[in-house]
Amino acid sequence: MIIDSSQDGPQAGLSALAHSDHRVPDPGAVEAEFAGADGALVQRRWVEAAVAVRFEQLAPVAPFPVVPGRRWGPGWWWSATTGRHVMHGSQAMCTQLMLLDRDPQVVGLSARPVRLIWRDPDSGRVLTWVPQVFARYADGGALLADCPASREIAGDRAARAAAVLEAACAAVGFTYRRLVPPDAVVAANVRWLAGYRHPRYRDAGGLQQAVLEAFAAPRSLMAGAAAAGEVLTTLPVVYHALWSGRLTADLARPLGEHTLASAGRPDTDEDRDGTEQEREQHAR
Repeated sequence: MIIDSSQDGPQAGLSALAHSDHRVPDPGAVEAEFAGADGALVQRRWVEAAVAVRFEQLAPVAPFPVVPGRRWGPGWWWSATTGRHVMHGSQAMCTQLMLLDRDPQVVGLSARPVRLIWRDPDSGRVLTWVPQVFARYADGGALLADCPASREIAGDRAARAAAVLEAACAAVGFTYRRLVPPDAVVAANVRWLAGYRHPRYRDAGGLQQAVLEAFAAPRSLMAGAAAAGEVLTTLPVVYHALWSGRLTADLARPLGEHTLASAGRPDTDEDRDGTEQEREQHAR
């Protein structure tokens, strides 16, 4: 009998584990199930699939359910990192996709691309878990993650699955985490900046260089925007630069006209935005 221990049950919304005493199977005994090129499900040993399969390019291995009575249902996040849409099943997951999308080290994102299958050493039952998010990093590493809606302590099913996934990911150089919700102010600020994540705002009106020069030394957002040109025209470029990291500010405080910002990492031709033409096509 296969017991699906996915996060869609009552244990959804549980925080990351500091440690676990649960016994876990050898990573070599863990199986991975994912959708092949023709859409049919493929099952391989996890340690082999993790090396050979580009999970960031796969469709979800399981659909996101629509739960009656919930105010939030499945949706799509347009990723500035990949230029493609990534499906999400909850507001908490959408928020984590947004934060990962802003991480300059992340080069690929996908939703529920793999189901891990193993035999529980204690009960002998075959269990499964479908992590909600997969992120590929620039150095080739990867993150499998779940996106709980609260910081509450994980229940037994989630704890057992987390222990197995932590061990399985560590065996192949990946990381598994349960991503706790960010501070409300940080989330609100990043959500605002995400509205300007599209590359069309990067050099709108040819103002990118003027904006970066205006914030060569720390100054308020409104003062810097005014110094770079007409405020209504320069502000979208400022917000995109804050999203991409070319400008930095303290996002733990409410973002406003008096927020101090300054030049962040150097701008290069090979930054995380990629080519503008390709992103424009995917966003349409």
